[in-house]
Amino acid sequence: MIETRVRIVTMDYGIAWVEPTEQSGCGGCQAKSACGVSGLGKYFSRRQRPVPVFCKTPAKAGDELLVAVNESELLKAGLLVYLLPTVLAIAGASLAALKGWGDAGAVAGMALGIAAGLLLARFIGRAPYLKARPLSHSIAQGETP
Repeated sequence: MIETRVRIVTMDYGIAWVEPTEQSGCGGCQAKSACGVSGLGKYFSRRQRPVPVFCKTPAKAGDELLVAVNESELLKAGLLVYLLPTVLAIAGASLAALKGWGDAGAVAGMALGIAAGLLLARFIGRAPYLKARPLSHSIAQGETP
């Protein structure tokens, strides 16, 4: 699980609108830009508006939550968004080349493949499920769990 701390901005009908409270990841190594641990924090930090998260526990604005996402769901979403358009682009360019449509046809086939892959990923994909739970008192004070 990849986790990050967030603060509730508003709460509406079991949906908590949250924003990050801290920068995730240690930032201490050279791999921090590709680090999976800080990935969820980067997702929240790029957002200008609050992000909706389903929250089962009673909470109010100002409370802090620990939001987690499963790595396998993140991997599936990434494969769908990046791999599907790439495969369809190669298939489109290959089909155009096999039909003898030349370089312009191959480029057009590749563009159509990318567009089809992105549209297909948009319609069949879903956002990874974010799980929220209250932040325990010891974590809120800066102690390690």
